[in-house]
Amino acid sequence: MSARRVRLLARLGATACGLLLVFGSAQGLLAQMPDMKQMSGIPRPVDDLPNGSVSVRVIRGDMSNNIANQPVEMTAGGTTKTVNTDADGRAQFDGLAPGTPVKFSTVVDGERLDSQEFPIQPRGGIRMLLVATDPQAAKAAPAQPSAPAVKGEVAIAGESRIIVEPSEDTVSVYYILDIVNGSTSPVNPEKPFVFTLPSDAVGTTVIQGSSPLASNKGREVTVAGPFPPGTTAIQVAAEYPAGSGTVSIDQVFPAPMPQLVVIAKKSGNLALVSKQFERTEESVIEGTAVVLGMGKGLQAGQTLSMQITGLPHHSATPRNIALTLVGIVVCIGVWAISTGGTGVDRAGERKRLVARREKLFQDLVKLEHDHRRGKLDGPRYTARREELLEALEHVYGALDEDDAGPDPATRAGAAAA
Repeated sequence: MSARRVRLLARLGATACGLLLVFGSAQGLLAQMPDMKQMSGIPRPVDDLPNGSVSVRVIRGDMSNNIANQPVEMTAGGTTKTVNTDADGRAQFDGLAPGTPVKFSTVVDGERLDSQEFPIQPRGGIRMLLVATDPQAAKAAPAQPSAPAVKGEVAIAGESRIIVEPSEDTVSVYYILDIVNGSTSPVNPEKPFVFTLPSDAVGTTVIQGSSPLASNKGREVTVAGPFPPGTTAIQVAAEYPAGSGTVSIDQVFPAPMPQLVVIAKKSGNLALVSKQFERTEESVIEGTAVVLGMGKGLQAGQTLSMQITGLPHHSATPRNIALTLVGIVVCIGVWAISTGGTGVDRAGERKRLVARREKLFQDLVKLEHDHRRGKLDGPRYTARREELLEALEHVYGALDEDDAGPDPATRAGAAAA
């Protein structure tokens, strides 16, 4: 999973926590507080800071324990800068140039806390947490009794949620699952905890930070038992193509999910649609507009059926027309060669194909340069690159057929040209 996706997960994951705290406390949605250490050092893009600004909040254990007057060091390229946190535990760094790779660190009671390294985005700012261990909380935590594994049941509860992050022509979906064993002994469910993502899912990945019990083979995700008492947290990510602007997801989970929560970053006309939602609503959390879908929950083996509509996408028509025209040109060339035209005609056709090949190569090189310089975003770059490669394949196919033709003298003359 790329660093970008992990950052997106962190941003929406934090948004989800805030949203659940706002809407869920009165409805019994939260079984427990999240482990803030999992969010430590992960950049979260926001719109409520100036361009080129990063706000680093240093806490001990949870959000109620800010650490004031704590020096935070920023490494930016070959330079460093230190800013002390204010009374709210925040150290803010302003005026950073877009694209600059930065990393933040601090040392709390001998514990070194480091952020991920990331580039400064051209618009908006970044917020992040650096979370130190709370020794008092560790002492207060009850010891888990040691016991042999028994047959039992687990549920998908706690902070479980599904997070949707749209982009051009694709949508990333994150399954943030807390598998809860409410007993005091390790549990082996009657059936293995295995679920398979829909056939449209691409690049299924168990994200780093998940329980070591979780793994995936293609679209199949397995969480091996026994499940220890408490919560086993897993995070699974996949992408779905959104060429039509709508993504349909039919997902089955192997354990009951008492509360269904889907959170999507609002983009354009994005909407969440499902008969299993009791309500949907829009909100803004920490400067991020989101769409929330909530339902009563699912039984083990029950299918969650939902649609994500209004996704940004590009029409495939221009690309299809371009490929069709390339195919027609190449077919005409192949036909002219195969029908035994004169040596001059064949040489002329080959020169046209060679010129077409060189032009496509130039376009491909320019595309790569534009992509590396940030002038072309991911989806448009990918689509255009695929278009050029397919056109090159057609041209090479025509040239190969010419080379295999029955007239060696003409082939030699054309090759010399």
